Formats: sequence, structure tokens, C-alpha cells
Amino acid sequence: MPPTDAPLSFLLDVWKEVGRHADLAPTAARLFARLERELGLSGLCVRRIDLASARIETAAAHFAGGEHESGAPRTELAPPDLDRLREWFRQGAVRAFKTNETDGLRRILEPTGRRVALLAAPLAAPLADDGKPAGVLLLESASDALVNAAAWADALREPLSVALANDVRAHELARLREAAEADNRALLSRLQREDISESVVGASTGLREVMERVEQVARTDAPVLILGETGSGKEVVARNIHSRSRRAKGPFLRVNCGAIPPELVDSELFGHERGSFTGAVNTRRGWFERADGGTLFLDELGELPAAAQVRLLRVLQDGSFERVGGQEPLHVDVRLVAATHRDMETLVGDGTFRQDLWYRINVFPIRLPPLRERAADIPALAAHFASRAGLRLYGVALTPTPEELRVLVEYEWPGNVRELASVIERAAILGDGRHLALAAALGSLPRAAHVETLSAAPLGALDVGETQAGGAASAFAVRGAPAGSSGAFASMTGATNGGTGAHPHDAAANAAAEASLDAAMIRHIENALAKTRGRIEGPYGAASLLGINPHTLRSRMRKLGIDWTKFRTSTS
Repeated sequence: MPPTDAPLSFLLDVWKEVGRHADLAPTAARLFARLERELGLSGLCVRRIDLASARIETAAAHFAGGEHESGAPRTELAPPDLDRLREWFRQGAVRAFKTNETDGLRRILEPTGRRVALLAAPLAAPLADDGKPAGVLLLESASDALVNAAAWADALREPLSVALANDVRAHELARLREAAEADNRALLSRLQREDISESVVGASTGLREVMERVEQVARTDAPVLILGETGSGKEVVARNIHSRSRRAKGPFLRVNCGAIPPELVDSELFGHERGSFTGAVNTRRGWFERADGGTLFLDELGELPAAAQVRLLRVLQDGSFERVGGQEPLHVDVRLVAATHRDMETLVGDGTFRQDLWYRINVFPIRLPPLRERAADIPALAAHFASRAGLRLYGVALTPTPEELRVLVEYEWPGNVRELASVIERAAILGDGRHLALAAALGSLPRAAHVETLSAAPLGALDVGETQAGGAASAFAVRGAPAGSSGAFASMTGATNGGTGAHPHDAAANAAAEASLDAAMIRHIENALAKTRGRIEGPYGAASLLGINPHTLRSRMRKLGIDWTKFRTSTS
């Protein structure tokens, strides 16, 4: 006669199995083999209860002779069934059904479609997770062994509850992983890349010193500050630091500090609690929490408001912060990589940026040279962008000719790598996918005739208004002209010389042309600011109206001495 109480050695073996497997199936299989041998049981079934979906589904089932459950493994529950189920869980007792008993609870708990009629009724034990109904353990036998199995079933409730909870979480994680991998494959397909890490063109030439510093710092957790002009590839370098670090398998998140409204910076970076402010209907994890175990890339660090700088300093000091409206300190393990095109030392001197935070971030600075300082990389970059643009737009890789490469090398690229990519793509479109029409995309005059543009981006949305030159009014239209286009601005320089179209050859004529161009730019930008009431960013801002980057517009306004605040004041 088997013992009426489960031996401690048996329970110890069960707990070992639970700890060894995340899935329930192997644990249930080993458990049934043991119960079949020692108690003579003919079946074991663990069913998962989903109260939210009002159903019970079979998670694992094993029967003597290798028999498997047939029919539907899921039982839909009506509202009365749910009430009956909750009442049984409140009682918390193991239920032994009588032979041929047609009790309503047995109908709810038993799987349907068994091929072999049960000679004895099952034994049912409730399984709970954190006090809530999670599942049910069913044991069956063709003999009276269930009388002795009741104590065993009661002892198995706790380890099998843990095993069932682990199984649910393992399947949920597997589902999320499959969804993430599908999204990743779709993204890589759109980007025409094999993996998410970006290759660094010029790593052995113009960026050799940069990549040597990346290799040095990647192995550590020290904060990194990447300094460089807009469009020079700061994010590519940041991703390489992450991919070479011990955090490579963790998340890499990029945050543009200049694109977040000042009043939302704290919530975006550090999260908020539900009800902490109007509109906070749910608790939200900030960027630091999402980047836990990985790298957080703060782009345009110089745009960070003063209030957020204080909280960022605390995170860098001890790795702790509080959500907006929260009371409990949270701790994260995040590697910080920052980037900016601003002169940070000037910002610190002006009091715009905290000096103590600057010392914390400026641990290992990496200066990224502009494209004009590494002309040797331009042929490789042009070939890379031409191939990618041709494949993406027309399905055929394009290759620049030696003459086209010479033209590209001679250009100064105020917009850096980002402008080069735009020009190459525009040339592919103008060439209808058969060749690169660089002459039309970039202009045909020598570099000396190039005039600095408003933006490194295409000026397709820009129409310069009328200006006075030599007592005559001339209209300057550059709609559709590329960034830094010599041909586009040839008409401008010609118009400033009385409309003759002659190229200025002396310094006085050049100065006059530049002054006239600046005057046209000032008037055009001020017109845009007047229309947008001094707003620079956003879909209704001046930058959007002009078709240029907000940071580029601010830089141009500072150089031209334009005060945007007077437009906001005058319209308020």
C-alpha cells in the first residue's frame, strides 16, 4: 500500500524539476512517470485558467500508455461557470469526484474529448498565483488509488503553481521575442542591411583616430561626449561604442534633447506616475528605465533645459532618480553617450549649461572631424550611398564615375555626411536610376563660386524674395536647388550685379553680393518668423516653413543677428 502522505524526497525532486525547466511540459512528464510508478495513476493534466478571457486551456497532459488528449484543449466559461470556479478557489480544498458524478464543477475542470472513458472520477486540486486562480491539477486512476493520492495532490499544489506561472511567463516572453524579431527583420529589410549595427566608412582612413578612441573607451562604462558638426555621423559612432561594449546585447536608445518640449523633458527622460499631472492617465517608464542594462544616447545635449540638467547630474552620480510625481528612488545601470554640435565651453561660461554636469559628461570626449577634413573618405562614402540609393529606388546599384568623384571631393560639404547622402540620392533620382546626375544635383561651377547656404539640407521649399541691388529690384528663386548648389546661386550673384549675369572677380563685388544675399536671407527668415509668431520648431514653426533643420535655422539667425523674440512679443 503506497503511503498516504507524499514523501519529502519526492517533493524535493519535484522542486528540483520546477527549478530546472521554464516550460511546464518536461516537469509534468517526469512527475507523471513517478506518480504512475508509485501510485498507479493513469493520467495527469494541468490546465491553465484565464479569467480575463473566460476560459480554461490544457497546458500539459500525460496518460498511461502514451495516450494523448484529443478534441478541444480549451473550455469556454460562461459567467455562472466563473462564479462556480471562484467559489471553489475560495474554499481551497482538493476535490475528489465520485464515479459517474456529473457535478457542474467537474464539467468545467475536465478536458473534453478524451477517447477512453474514465473508470474513475478525477481528483482536482486548485493552483493559484499570488492568491488568484491560475490553474488546476487533475489526477485520474482506474482504481481506488485516488483515495491515497489526495494528500499527494495537496502537497503538489505549491510547486506546480510555481511551474505553471513560470510556463506562462516563458510563453509570453517567447511571444514578445518573436514579435521583436519580426519587427527587426522588417526594419533591416527596409534599410537593406544584414544587421542593426552600422559600418563606419572611413574607419581606417579619415576616422582612424576616432575609431582608435572608440576602441579604447568601449570596454569601459565611462561617459562619452561626441563633438562634431550636424550631419557628421555622431550617432553612428555612438552605436559603435555600444556594439563594442559589454552592453552590446542590451538596448541602445537615442533621445534628441532638442526635439522634446522643455515641459516634457523630465517625463520623457525619467518617466512619470499616474496622476502626476494633467494627462498622466498611466504610469510611464522614461528613457533611463528603458535603457537599463544598455546605452542611452543623448543627442543635442546642449539643448537640455536647466531643470533636467540637475536630475541628469544625480543619475550620473549615483544611478538613481525618481519619476515625476513619484516618491520611491529608482536605480538603473545605464551607459551614457552624449553628443552635441554646440560649443559647450561657451555654454558653460554663459551659465546656460551646468559646470558640474559638464565635468561629469566630459570624461572622454571624441571629436568627429567634418567631412571636408577627411576628403579621402568621400569616394567610399559616395560609392556606399550610390549603391544603397540605386537599390532602394530602382533595384539596381549605381556607381559614381572618377570624374564625379573628383567633383564630390572638391566640394566643401557644409552639411557633412548627411548632405552627401542627400545629394547622391537626388542625383540617382535625376538620373532616373540609370546613372548619377551629379552635375544637375550639385551644380557645375567651381568650388570658389559656391555661396554658403541657409541649410545643409535641400532648399526645395525656399523662395527668396525681392532685394535691391544697384537700384534695381531682382527676384531670387531657388526652389528645387540642392544644398550648396553653385548653379542655384549663380543667378543670385549675377542679379546683384545689375542683372548682367557677370561673375564678380574683385573683393568689393564679392562683398556686395554677400551683403545682398544676407539681406535677402534676413528678410526671408523674418517673414517666416512673422507668419509663425516667433515659433521655430514643430509642424507650424519657421524651420518647417523654410524646410530646414531647427538647429540650422537658429545658427543662421545668430550669425545674421536676427532676434526671434520680438516676433513673439509683437503678436502676443
